[in-house]
Amino acid sequence: MSVIGFDVGFMNCYVAVARAGGIETVANEYITCLRAISVVTNCKNTVQGFKRFHGRAFSDPYVQKLKNSLVYDIAQMPTGTAGIKVMYMEEEKVFSIEQVTAMLLTKLKETAENALKKPVADCVISVPCYYTDPERRSVVDAAQIAGLNCLRLMNETTAVALAYGIYKQDLPAPEEKARNVVFVDLGHSGYQTSVCAFNKGKLKVLATACDPELGGKDFDEVLVNYFCEEFGKKYKLDVKSKPRALVRLYQECEKLKKLMSANSSDLPLNIECFMNDIDVSGKLNRGQFEEMCTDILARVEPPLQSLLENTKLKKDDIYAVEIVGGASRIPAIKERISRFFGKELSTTLNADEAVARGCALQCAILSPAFKVREFSITDIVPYPVSLKWHSAAEEGISDCEVFPKNHAAPFSKVLTFYRKEPFSLEAYYNCPKELPYPDPTIGQFLIQKVVPQASGESSKVKVKVRVNIHGIFSVSSASLVEVQKSDETEEPMETEQANEKDGEVLQMMPIFKSDQPPQAKKPKVKTKVLELPIENSPQWQLADDMLNLFVENEGKMIMQDKLEKERNDAKNNVEEYVYEMRDKLHGMLEKFVSESDRDALSLKLEDTENWLYEDGEDQPKQVYIDKLAELKVILARLRRDPKLLRIQILLISYLIYTLRAISNNATFPPQEEQYDHLDEADVTKVDKLTNDAMIWMNSAMNQQSKQSLTLDPSVKVKDIRAKTRELFSSCNPIVTKPKPKVELPKEETPAEQNGPVNGQDKPQEETTDKGTTENTGNPNSETTENKPDMDLD
Repeated sequence: MSVIGFDVGFMNCYVAVARAGGIETVANEYITCLRAISVVTNCKNTVQGFKRFHGRAFSDPYVQKLKNSLVYDIAQMPTGTAGIKVMYMEEEKVFSIEQVTAMLLTKLKETAENALKKPVADCVISVPCYYTDPERRSVVDAAQIAGLNCLRLMNETTAVALAYGIYKQDLPAPEEKARNVVFVDLGHSGYQTSVCAFNKGKLKVLATACDPELGGKDFDEVLVNYFCEEFGKKYKLDVKSKPRALVRLYQECEKLKKLMSANSSDLPLNIECFMNDIDVSGKLNRGQFEEMCTDILARVEPPLQSLLENTKLKKDDIYAVEIVGGASRIPAIKERISRFFGKELSTTLNADEAVARGCALQCAILSPAFKVREFSITDIVPYPVSLKWHSAAEEGISDCEVFPKNHAAPFSKVLTFYRKEPFSLEAYYNCPKELPYPDPTIGQFLIQKVVPQASGESSKVKVKVRVNIHGIFSVSSASLVEVQKSDETEEPMETEQANEKDGEVLQMMPIFKSDQPPQAKKPKVKTKVLELPIENSPQWQLADDMLNLFVENEGKMIMQDKLEKERNDAKNNVEEYVYEMRDKLHGMLEKFVSESDRDALSLKLEDTENWLYEDGEDQPKQVYIDKLAELKVILARLRRDPKLLRIQILLISYLIYTLRAISNNATFPPQEEQYDHLDEADVTKVDKLTNDAMIWMNSAMNQQSKQSLTLDPSVKVKDIRAKTRELFSSCNPIVTKPKPKVELPKEETPAEQNGPVNGQDKPQEETTDKGTTENTGNPNSETTENKPDMDLD
């Protein structure tokens, strides 16, 4: 089972996977580089930064404010939400934000699958901690459209905290005072902060604070406006009138911003052929840049102050301040954060990959396939959630704050209502001024099939409300308590009840056992609990039929992308073959092709290349396959000739080696013992055969060397093979002729030759002519007679 974490940012995306006992970030440079290129070359059809439109209506003031600054077009969907207008399959279409995000998630999913070599289903996806309920629902829908099972939507700052704390071995014990750490995440389009309490095996988010409008884009905007004004004065160019030029300027300003973070001297900005074939240039230094960004930098401290106020912590209570996010590298940002807390900043985490790694860790914790160190995570509700309903008793609207700000999440509560008929609850955020969203409504929830008791009294209805693991509010269940009386009687026995399990606290009415003497028996009361259906109408939630349609369309588009990839691959194969053969015609094949043939073939390749960029620009896959086959037929001979020549050279070389090996033994008398049984006639025959073959080979090589390489070889491979077989068939029976067998006389034992020797078991010692004694049983003894024999080779 795969374990994946997706950090879907405003400008860049990161994918982390759990494997080999750790977390790895999958290389994703291809997508990033492709986006950077296509933003310039196809800006109207390349969308980016659409993350900010999740769960928002087209009429949303925030959407309308951004509309004019986008290089692509946005439009209104039939449901009223914002959609993105693009050209797809040569048709203008409007895709919902959920569909566009699903397309991106599908690509990230493919990236992960290619890295893991197995399918991906379960994942954890990051979202900003300030996302509201409609925005979170929109991301969950996008994951479902992409065919992903999102185990959790994880707040980005919480993911960073998990990546920071799970590897710490020195955290205080659960019963000790917690270690408080502040996390600051300043990315391209959002500023998020949180303070978290760590104990061994436990992470608890205490509070979050943010500025959704502050990010690296604001610093880019300052640079873009500065150079737009400068180029207007210096070159008389209206940069903002040309979307492509404006996009290029944004990219160059982003590079300049990063350079200024590492260098305080004057730095140049040069763009060739910027507008109207005019090259532009300018320069800026860090000091000037920071002075231009004074108002932006002033927005860094308020969220940090808000953190301390919400948690009632002092600066001395903060153990460390960890910073992540691309814009956190700006020196002025780091200096202000450090000065606020009065301590050096911590940069132990990878500023770009920390969120994705935290998401992958959370996915591993939630997955049954991985064994991870025990580490519990308690997040918070960022904005207070209230319920309101029509109250018959009070003849008006009643409301109740269910989850206050910074309440623990996930969490459930049970509320009790007394009703005779179905009723509805409206969930909303009760702090519109703090909300970075124009509509505080979360959704409507209708509790159905509520009926009065048999006595006509109001029924007790228990409603369970919950903020789930995604941070999404819901009315998860409702039940009606039906009271039934029987003739049986019993003494009253009432006990206090409470149930706390899995983070869920059920609020029950307190009941007490009586200490008074026994009273008269009362009728026994039985209760029956009936589950009630709930009609959910969350704000901007995709309807089931619409969601199913988007899932179906995504599948069709994935298949279409596959077919389009195959078509493009077929086209690229033709293009690559043209380039390959053109290089070979003027390279390794040049000496094998006549000048007239080379010119004709070069013209054919040039015609094919022109066709690719004109009439062949958008042809079906089979057309490209046929075009490639046509080229290969024309060039087949050229591809064959050098190969045949190389084979001939190898075969001739082998023939030479064979002839020399045979000739070395074709002398009389033979030099080697294995051939000493051959007679003179055999050796003479071998010598003649090898000489004839050598003469034939030399003649063939001389003939080939005089012939032009553009012609077919004078000696065919089959001729060389035939000559080799002929030589072996003639010589092999001779040189492999077996030696005649020689039968040696049977060796007799001393006993057989002389009979028993004096009745003894051992032979008697002999006296030699020289009077010395030879001991046949001693291998080290030698005689004068056998010493020379030992020196012979």
